Amino acid sequence: MSDAMIRVVLIDDHPALRMGLRIVLEQAPDVQVAAEAGSGQEALALIQALRPDVAVLDCQLPDMPGSQVAAELRRLGLATRVLALSAYSDDAAIRGMVEAGAVGYLLKEEAPAAIVEAVRAAARGEGRWSAAVASRLAAWAVRPAAGEAGTDLTSRELEVVRWLAQGWDNQRIAQELQISEHTVRFHLRNIRDKIGVQTRTEAAVWAVRRGLAED
Repeated sequence: MSDAMIRVVLIDDHPALRMGLRIVLEQAPDVQVAAEAGSGQEALALIQALRPDVAVLDCQLPDMPGSQVAAELRRLGLATRVLALSAYSDDAAIRGMVEAGAVGYLLKEEAPAAIVEAVRAAARGEGRWSAAVASRLAAWAVRPAAGEAGTDLTSRELEVVRWLAQGWDNQRIAQELQISEHTVRFHLRNIRDKIGVQTRTEAAVWAVRRGLAED
């Protein structure tokens, strides 16, 4: 397997849906479905054994919620990125997955090409959100109060985190701001330090909740 190949585990309790996802993903030359799971416990065992790049994870499984699976992966310190793929767009489902560390959240109605691109983005640690999910995230937005962590972001850092909150990758942010990707990564490190988070997904959610992704 080449370094560019993205290894994926599919986790959903509907075999027909998993089959459809496998067909969609394996049409992409850079994606390989390493395994499938129909329950949370099975998923955790497979991911610990196989160490895939991405876990495409349903929010509702027979034995535990998807958020519990994602939280356990984070607790174990595994590098596998979680992409939520669900039929649910309610606050509880979205918040549970995001707070458990999911790097993106798509609804099952998304076009196949969008799912493939979201898997690629997840492998890079970047978020992709269905429109309905992004709308729910934006509904949580509050403006930062005086003295709140993150209010000392520079104007350029605010620009970077705004595009990050809209799901842009480093290359696109760099092109928009006419700076190098190295400079984007530098700004993102500073942003994470200032707002007290560890990942770009947490920084994106922080920004969305504060309305920084709004037009």
